[in-house]
Amino acid sequence: MKIEYDKEIDILYIKLIDLPIDESDMKKEGVALDYPVDGQLVGIEVLDTSKSSSKPNIVE
Repeated sequence: MKIEYDKEIDILYIKLIDLPIDESDMKKEGVALDYPVDGQLVGIEVLDTSKSSSKPNIVE
């Protein structure tokens, strides 16, 4: 698992497995789920992270 925060575009990305992304699905506003061809969950992208966390660059 790899967790990255991009301060410039305010996105937190949690990569669960290293597979190419085939499609993304926006289940809730501001949260995208990424999937490869076989349908496993590859990653989670949280948009506008600083709106939901006061310290988005710190993972607990």
